[in-house]
Amino acid sequence: MTKPLANRIALVTGASRGIGYATAIALAKAGAHIVATARTQGGLEELDDEIRKDGGSATLVPLNLTDSDGIARLGAGLYERYGKLDILVGNAGVLGPSSPIGHIELKTFNDVMAVNVSANFQLIRCMEPLLRQSDAGRAVFITSGAANKATAYVSPYAASKAALETLARAWAQETANTKLRVNLFNPGPVRTRMRATLMPGEDPATLDTPEQVAEFIVPLCTPGWTETGKFYDYKSRTLMSFRAPA
Repeated sequence: MTKPLANRIALVTGASRGIGYATAIALAKAGAHIVATARTQGGLEELDDEIRKDGGSATLVPLNLTDSDGIARLGAGLYERYGKLDILVGNAGVLGPSSPIGHIELKTFNDVMAVNVSANFQLIRCMEPLLRQSDAGRAVFITSGAANKATAYVSPYAASKAALETLARAWAQETANTKLRVNLFNPGPVRTRMRATLMPGEDPATLDTPEQVAEFIVPLCTPGWTETGKFYDYKSRTLMSFRAPA
């Protein structure tokens, strides 16, 4: 049986653990060749082992996404090797501090924005030409309910995700008349290290696993997916449109 993502190239950021790790494996099982980025070499090597167990293939790229020149070099390398990119999953993110706004240092705030917003901005700049070379380029960015809830005590994270959503939506509008589709995915509470840091008293057994979530990200990456500028809410299993405030 032909796999739905056979012969497709998928770049996944933050792929060494959590949702990124599970999504990379799910995309590989669907037939994609995975270009996996993360800061930790060991986590990437574990990912590579898992992908190869199922007969898949991966290219490992140790990269701190605050290295904007490194992202540009990655784009150039992908063009030289493949001439295109079919799938971009912008998953990498940091939680930042859990504190009142007045207690947060400016550098700490900027560090969160650098990973959660500026790095994705640079990814868009560098990967759009490659995605446009695909017959069905797909981009999915992992967001959070904190973006619209303006959750207290995690203001840098909430603000960064709100900025990411606006960035992705603007890109979706700019590319609406192309073959490229751009969407956001909100996983909600998931059994990840980030969630455990934020909610240390929560029973992780009550949460869905990254592997469960990843199965719902894969369809947004397929050539058959036609929606753009939308928001998929995993908890309600609903594809939503953005609306202006009432």
